[in-house]
Parts: sequence; C-alpha cells; structure tokens
Amino acid sequence: MRSLRTGLSLVSLLSGLALLVPAATASAVDVPLRDLAAAKGKVMGTAVTGSKLTGTYGDLAGAQFNSLTPGNAMKWGSVEPTRGSYNWAEADQIVNFAEAHGQQVRGHTLVWHSQNPSWLTNGTWTAAQLGQLMNDHIALEVGRYKGRLAAWDVVNEPFNEDGTYRQTLWYNGLGTGYIAQALTAARAADPAARLYINDYNVEGVNAKSTALYNLVKSLKEQGVPIDGVGLQAHLIVGQVPSTLQQNIQRFADLGVDVAITELDIRMTLPSDSTKLAQQAADYKAVMNACVAVARCAGVTVWGFTDSDSWIPSTFPGQGAATPYDENYAPKPAYYAIAEALGGTTTPPPTGACTAAYSVTSQWDTGFTGQVKISCSGAALSSWKAGWTYGAGQRITQAWNATCTQSGTAVSCSNAAYNGTVPDGGSVTFGFNASWSGSNPVPAVTLE
Repeated sequence: MRSLRTGLSLVSLLSGLALLVPAATASAVDVPLRDLAAAKGKVMGTAVTGSKLTGTYGDLAGAQFNSLTPGNAMKWGSVEPTRGSYNWAEADQIVNFAEAHGQQVRGHTLVWHSQNPSWLTNGTWTAAQLGQLMNDHIALEVGRYKGRLAAWDVVNEPFNEDGTYRQTLWYNGLGTGYIAQALTAARAADPAARLYINDYNVEGVNAKSTALYNLVKSLKEQGVPIDGVGLQAHLIVGQVPSTLQQNIQRFADLGVDVAITELDIRMTLPSDSTKLAQQAADYKAVMNACVAVARCAGVTVWGFTDSDSWIPSTFPGQGAATPYDENYAPKPAYYAIAEALGGTTTPPPTGACTAAYSVTSQWDTGFTGQVKISCSGAALSSWKAGWTYGAGQRITQAWNATCTQSGTAVSCSNAAYNGTVPDGGSVTFGFNASWSGSNPVPAVTLE
C-alpha cells in the first residue's frame, strides 16, 4: 500500500457542509475516511468519473479516499472503440490524479461480457483468434499501467444466479478455460498487481457465491494466479446478507484476499430519515464485516455522491445510494462508515437548516457555483448566507440571491420571492465567479 496523506484541512473535510445557525460548527469526522481505513490496514476507495475530478468533486475524491476505481474509463469499449485505435485519456487522467493524491488505483475491468467494442462483439472469431485478442488486450492495457496499479478486476461477472457459467462471448468461444487464461495473461503483464475475479450477488453464502468459491479453489489447486475475489455489493436498503462476514471468511480461508468493490445501497425515492437511518446501519454492517476479517482488503463505494451514481438511470424510482447527497453533503451513511473504521463523529443536529456549497462547473478563469439551503425540523422566513474565499475568488454574477463581496468576504441574501424555506424544503441560489490557481471550498455560515 502506498503512503497516504494526513493533515487535511477542515475545509477539505467539510466539503461545503455548514450549519446555518449562529456559533455552530459544521460536523465531520475527526480525520478523513482514507486515514481511518489506513490505520486498520484497509482500503477505502471510490469509483470516479475522470472528467469530474475538479472542484468539490475532486477535492472530496482526493481527501476522503485512498483508492480510485475508474467507473468506465478502462473498459474495453472505452479504450479501444475502433480496432487498433486507442483512447487512454480518461484512464490516464484518473491514474495521474491518484498518484498526485497518494492513492492506489484498482483497474476495472479486463474481461467482461458487457461494454465491449462493437467490432469485438459483432466479429466472427475462431477460438484461437478470440484467445489471441483477449491475450493482446490484457497485455496492452495491463502493460501500459505496469507498476502503477495495485489490483485488477481481471474477469468480471462470470456466473449466472444459479451458479452456472454465464453464456458470453468468452465462455462460448473459449469454454471455462478463458478465466485461467485471462489471469495468466494479466500476471505476465504485471507480476506485482493483485488479480481478482469480480461478481455481484455473491456477498452472502448462496449458489452463485459457492460457484465462485469452487472456481477459486480449483484455480488455486491448478496453480493459476488468483489473488482475490471482489464482492460488488450493489445492495438494497435493509437487505445486507446475514452471511456476509461468513462468506468473506470462507474465501479468506482459501488463501485469497477479499474486497468489497462496488458498494452502494439504494432505496425507493424519495429518501427520508427512516430510510437514511437504515442505509447508515447497512453501510456500517458491510464495513464491520470487512474490518472483522484480516484478509478483507477494503471497501470501494461505487461513486461517493448521488450526483455520480448509476442507480437512478438503471433502477427508475430508486437512488440516494451513496454516502454523500447530490450537493456533496455527507449523509448518515458517511458517519456510519467512519464509525465502523474507528472514527469519532459529531453528527449534524436535528432541527436545523444547512447549506451546501458546490462548484457545478469550472474553466480556465472562472467557475459556476451554487449554495443549497435546506431545512429539517426548522424553517426560515428570510436568510443571509456568508463565506470567506481563501484563494482570491471573485463573484461576478449571482441569481436567486443578492450577493456582495468585500475583499474575501461574500454575503448573499434572499431575493424577494425566495426568503421562505419551510421545514423539509430548500432554496438554491447560484453565481459565477473568477478564480486563479486554486479554488478551495469555503464554509458557509448564517450572518
């Protein structure tokens, strides 16, 4: 594991969450999640989108996590959309960002039935040709990042729910041996990277996870290079398998590592305090199961903010699956993760109004930001929000609020039509501003 950053600023930790009550202090864990995890010898990771690694999103990704997984940037269809023509831009961006922030990278994913380029899936290949294509792809991609990635999801989702092999391009063309072939090719391309088989609905003891267990056992007996299994953990609120820790332990007993690779816990929308409390308990249960098993390498959440989650587009009517809301405010799940990792927290008080500051877009000389004021158990008849810029930023235009700036101090008050924020309601105002060099997130207070 690479050395991890410490001593992050309070501003980075808060990421724009501030209480709109006088003399109150915005709440956060005492230390970043990444440092809590490192103290326990674990990874606390997140999947990321390369184009978003700026502003508040980039600040949080760098501050809170010690491992990054490219959400889509390393999949075959992304890196070689046309045969022999490659696009490494986003993958390189993520790896470079991780190295600049002292983070590991988990490569995802080399051999899968989905998100392959059309030239591959629509081609007619002999077994020899297909095997060579797979070998060449692995050698090229793993070789490109040799020595820079900690682990690879080499084979993704090989099984059906009943434990039979999924009928895919690879299985149909090469038989079950494609898995061993892929792992062997990955080991040759980077002997130092940890090699995983990754799948979903294998978190508890069931037919699918038992098939994975038997496969790993067989591969180990054959001397095939296999270092770990990834349990994706795309879960539903209230449905964490009771056998999760038992399942992690039985894989560990085979002599392989286990990683929770794609954790999110979705709910039926809209969210409410009851659902969020259950979600927090579920996140804590998953974290506790990993912490309890020495060979559980760690946990990666599949996107840390609801604004970057795949759930709403895939499961209509469901969402709110990540530890941060769409405005980058930490949810109860965030505090539950911290507590499971041994952190101490001061949860946000009930009956308060809060403000979340976020940068929605940024370019060479300017950016667009917004502040969302939300109330729960309280209400406002008018509001005035203020903050102090730390790097010379200047407000140039505002909407849905009247904003003034004197030196570094900014004060924004409600417009005539949006001063009332009811209990359970919210108001958002936006602004354009200039910046140069850096754009740290300020804390917002009520004046």
